Amino acid sequence: MKAIAKIYTEFPEKFGIPRQSGLAPSLRGRVVFEPPYRNLDAVRGLEEFSHIWLIWEFSKSGETGALTVKPPRLGGKVKKGVFATRSPFRPNPIGLSSVRLEEIVQDDRLGPVLVVSGADLLDRTPIFDIKPYLPYTDAHPDARGSFGEEHQKDRLCVVFSPELQGMLPQELQNALCEVLAQDPRAAYQKKPDSVYGLAFAGYDVRFTVKDGTLTVREIVNLSKGGWNRIK
Repeated sequence: MKAIAKIYTEFPEKFGIPRQSGLAPSLRGRVVFEPPYRNLDAVRGLEEFSHIWLIWEFSKSGETGALTVKPPRLGGKVKKGVFATRSPFRPNPIGLSSVRLEEIVQDDRLGPVLVVSGADLLDRTPIFDIKPYLPYTDAHPDARGSFGEEHQKDRLCVVFSPELQGMLPQELQNALCEVLAQDPRAAYQKKPDSVYGLAFAGYDVRFTVKDGTLTVREIVNLSKGGWNRIK
């Protein structure tokens, strides 16, 4: 398969990306088509849909032949079959995300650009295909979600001072809070005395977590220099 587009998001690194699409609805991304598809004809009628499916590549996950994985929702301790999870480590590194289509912007150089919200993708992720979301067939309100539902409402309380909030553009503040509330830490790395770093939208955000509260300690604009990113 060949990529037909790339999506540009606020996540230059994997750490902090929401584990499913739609969990951070304030997140914005831009889908930019490759040159052969930079034509309005390719998206004619797409504006009539509120949501779309993105079919994409886990381009930074690496290869693995494992048949079982340890889902973060189960604390990283319980094994499940790879096909019973949405792990990025798969025989074929293909991802699927449902996102809201906010608008289609015509750019003189890039052609039609899709502005989407709620995407759970790394910056510059290759997109293989785009399909409209059809509520009458794609939504199943009575479906069972197994272990994926056990912690779906888990959220951290996010706290940071007005001074730190003021360092971020208004449109990024809600998105960052939604991302942090999901608890980006790995299941096996949750120590109350540790300081964690998240690269987000050109900023380095450092935080601690204790007793269900995430406290933002520092924010540095990376374009103005500062510490090295935590890996």
